[in-house]
Amino acid sequence: MRHAHRVEQVRAAEAELMARLPEGTLMQRAAAGLAATCARLLTRRRGRVYGSRVVVLAGSGDNGGDALYAGAALARRGARVAAVLLAPERVHTGGLAALRAAGGRVVLDREAGLADFSRADLVLDGIVGIGGRGGLRSEARPYAQAPRRGVVVAVDLPSGVDADTGEVPGEALRADVTVCFGTYKPGLLVDPGASYTGAVQLVGIGLEPPAPEVTALQHADVAALLPRPAVESDKYRRGVVGVAAGSATYPGAALLAVAGALRGGAGAVRYVGTAAEEVVRRFPEVLVTEGGPAGAGRVQAWVVGPGGGEGARQALAEALASDVPVLVDADGLTELARLGPGVLAGRTAPTLLTPHTGEAARLLAGAAGSTPPAAEELAATRLATARRLAGDYRATVLLKGSTTVIADPGGAVRVNPTGTSWLATAGSGDVLAGLAGSLLAAGLSPLDAASVGAYLHGLAGRHAAGDPGAPVTALGVAQALTAVWRAVREP
Repeated sequence: MRHAHRVEQVRAAEAELMARLPEGTLMQRAAAGLAATCARLLTRRRGRVYGSRVVVLAGSGDNGGDALYAGAALARRGARVAAVLLAPERVHTGGLAALRAAGGRVVLDREAGLADFSRADLVLDGIVGIGGRGGLRSEARPYAQAPRRGVVVAVDLPSGVDADTGEVPGEALRADVTVCFGTYKPGLLVDPGASYTGAVQLVGIGLEPPAPEVTALQHADVAALLPRPAVESDKYRRGVVGVAAGSATYPGAALLAVAGALRGGAGAVRYVGTAAEEVVRRFPEVLVTEGGPAGAGRVQAWVVGPGGGEGARQALAEALASDVPVLVDADGLTELARLGPGVLAGRTAPTLLTPHTGEAARLLAGAAGSTPPAAEELAATRLATARRLAGDYRATVLLKGSTTVIADPGGAVRVNPTGTSWLATAGSGDVLAGLAGSLLAAGLSPLDAASVGAYLHGLAGRHAAGDPGAPVTALGVAQALTAVWRAVREP
């Protein structure tokens, strides 16, 4: 599992460690790991470090110091290193002295610095550290806009990205590789910041931070959470997931939600809705019941809303009146936004909401009794949006998007590391709703069901799209779930 910590947590852990170590040890550890990564990149690209053109973009403080010390290490291996000082009066003096002693040169002229930047085989972005806020300053912006031929390596964090949130309030310098020290930062895992990081590599420096702010599951974590039938299991003991979805206008949503539910670990799927005939024709193993959730018989979780149309209002009311977990999606979220969070106040069973940013805007407006905020604004502040929704509705929230963020009302936050832009296709969210609902019925907590569901859904999208990628259908994503489930369990 990847653990990400806020800047405040990182600073406290660094201070505790530095109090036990000789002065400068922590920076030397970071610089050594950074230099080793750069040397591997240069060797891969050019066959050697010797003779390579390296540019260090050095801002003020320790981030610039890390970059300068790493530049000095590369200069000692024969690289031609130039340090562009963006804040000469506040440069890290020890790092600058080390670079000069190793034969590196210093560049103060802006035009000369940009020329070196454009010709470099490798650029070290040490402009702004994890404490930076507000995007790149005027002296650094030209480097975000300039052409480049070489690989850019961000030191701990791409300059211009907010370390705690992933927000990018202005321009930022896009990296090909980000070398982070001690622990991941939330901004490295959440868009839009994550789209600037390139490949992220963690260098251990001995930090022991407290409980993480954000986590991201990996294959082994998901494998440990996948439901597995025991020797004495039957379809009812494995859990029954109820699906209330589809309408005369959107019958396909029922089929897609059921397709996801059938591959989510529950022992049986019970369907209610107007698309019963189409569902049974396509999936004869599904249990079909007349009416709505109230008369459907016992289930261990409900999925309500995909393509539900006008029937979503009654289906949502009946499902929320039950004593089992309820996943609310699509038209169910529209109804929930109309009713506001008070409708969930009396529930003893958990609720899982799966909005995209447009639906999130309506939910937030419903909670505040105000005009919906712009979806673009919410997409740029994903962590804050997911947390706010989870708090307002006292529910677990799976906020869909380029980075899917899962937040629960207790404060835990996870981000999903899988996925592909090819998943932006009609019906893909219906499949995810059915899949996550089935995991709920199989016994996973809302946080785990949402996290595992998003992880498998993302992998299925990649599997269906292939490499280098091609358009996929939602049904193709559902059909790929069996293969990726197997791949996660038996890597």
